[in-house]
Amino acid sequence: MKGLFSATLASAITGAFALPSPTENGPITARAKAAACATPVTISGNPFASRTIYANKFYSSEVVSAAAAMTDTALAASARKVADIGTFMWIDTREKISIVEDTIKDVGCNQIAALVIYDLPGRDCAAKASNGELAVGEINIYKTEYIDPIVAIFKKYPNTAIALVIEPDSLPNLVTNAKLQTCQDSASGYREGVAYALKQLNLPNIAMYIDAGHGGWLGWNDNLKPGAKELATVYKNAGSPKSVHGVATNVAGWNAWDLSPGEFSKATDAQWNKAQNEKQYVTLFSPELKSAGMPSQAIVDTGRNGVTGLRKEWGNWCNINGAGFGVRPTSDTGSSLVDSFVWVKPGGESDGTSDSSANRYDSFCGKEESFKPSPQAGQWNQAYFEMLVKNAKPAL
Repeated sequence: MKGLFSATLASAITGAFALPSPTENGPITARAKAAACATPVTISGNPFASRTIYANKFYSSEVVSAAAAMTDTALAASARKVADIGTFMWIDTREKISIVEDTIKDVGCNQIAALVIYDLPGRDCAAKASNGELAVGEINIYKTEYIDPIVAIFKKYPNTAIALVIEPDSLPNLVTNAKLQTCQDSASGYREGVAYALKQLNLPNIAMYIDAGHGGWLGWNDNLKPGAKELATVYKNAGSPKSVHGVATNVAGWNAWDLSPGEFSKATDAQWNKAQNEKQYVTLFSPELKSAGMPSQAIVDTGRNGVTGLRKEWGNWCNINGAGFGVRPTSDTGSSLVDSFVWVKPGGESDGTSDSSANRYDSFCGKEESFKPSPQAGQWNQAYFEMLVKNAKPAL
């Protein structure tokens, strides 16, 4: 079908996570606690409108350590500012559940904790860089050893507002990569797993956004309706949970929010994709979601989209060279359809290794515009982080 997204665009996101350690600047854990809410939180409307995203101490610790390793004092000063920017925490293995409570326990009443649910069986069926720990068919392990323990922790903190991005890449892959055997094998587990997560995580103090790829993925004219139907079907299978607010777009992505003309507007196939930036994508996709029967608000990842014009194709997703941190998280988006700009992908953590001989090597991490050398997905890349700081727009 003209305009269909190829198997290669599934963005490999994060993998292993380095736990924090004290630095010469002092441990992040020394920060004063903000005042917690005195009563249970019930989220209504835009969950970010009256709250700032909590800067979790795990990513903040990575940043502080990175800044301490810099010899350029001006760059280090800019880098340290990133430690105070609210960035999502990825719960991408069962082992990482051990840090969930530490991620949310100090969140103040004027803040919102931000996490990513990301451990489906057969994860990342159209790419190799962030294949998960659970094999296809291990849906019961996903439910009982991953989702259920996370839900149990969240239930201990009814006075804390929590925002969740649900399973990046999963449902979009089922729309556009259905011909891949790996995605065919994963399909039922994805649908069942996401529905289970939505149903179990449907708590008054939680706001959920289901991943919806980006404008260069489900934004193609031919993908909008099938994409909305796929997401809405899973949402309904979960019982239409009130905690679902809509979708997350551009997660770990590079697309501009409102670049006009769009980055690929002069490409030979541009006529088949009206979603040339994320604003256009949300504008086009939101009514399709509403028509399909699910909430249609959005959050947009602006964590690494400060610099445009770096890619040769929409589908080049891995460690793009020349990138910079983008607009800071804010609910002042200028769009009634977008609840907040957010930083979902922790800048500095690799998308995937550039070592072609390594396990989980994906050829997209060896592209001409990909930063080299780069370590395995989720591992820290000091040089890449420094580049993001240098190229931040607006400047840090």
